[in-house]
Amino acid sequence: MKINFLFGLIAITFLFSMPSSFGVETDQEPEPPGLPEPSPEPEPIPLPEPEPVPDPFPGETESEKIQRLTEENEKLKQQNKNLQGQVSTLKNEKSGLQSQISHLHDRIKDLEQITMEQIRVIMDLVNRLKDVFYEKIISPTINM
Repeated sequence: MKINFLFGLIAITFLFSMPSSFGVETDQEPEPPGLPEPSPEPEPIPLPEPEPVPDPFPGETESEKIQRLTEENEKLKQQNKNLQGQVSTLKNEKSGLQSQISHLHDRIKDLEQITMEQIRVIMDLVNRLKDVFYEKIISPTINM
């Protein structure tokens, strides 16, 4: 009985799993597809409204602005004069240092010439000493 029940169950599942071709007519023509509905255009994204720039000096009147800007202008002019004075001072220092450098270069050249002259004198003395050494000491001993 269990076997019959099992075979019956398998047969029922087999019948349900098969596609049903009994009710299909073979002479039917397929229907054309329907026209698609037009999609609505999307609404454009609105640009955000820019926030107004806050006044950097709120509550300041025109005369106060003019006075403040005049004071700032005077301060900047004074700073400019100070910087120009510093530039001229630095230029003077530069020219002084350049003259010192050229003076030191000349002094170095003079010292080089003096040193070379001293070396020549020393070499001359060495040669004289060598001649005297050979003539007075070595020459008489060789003749003996």
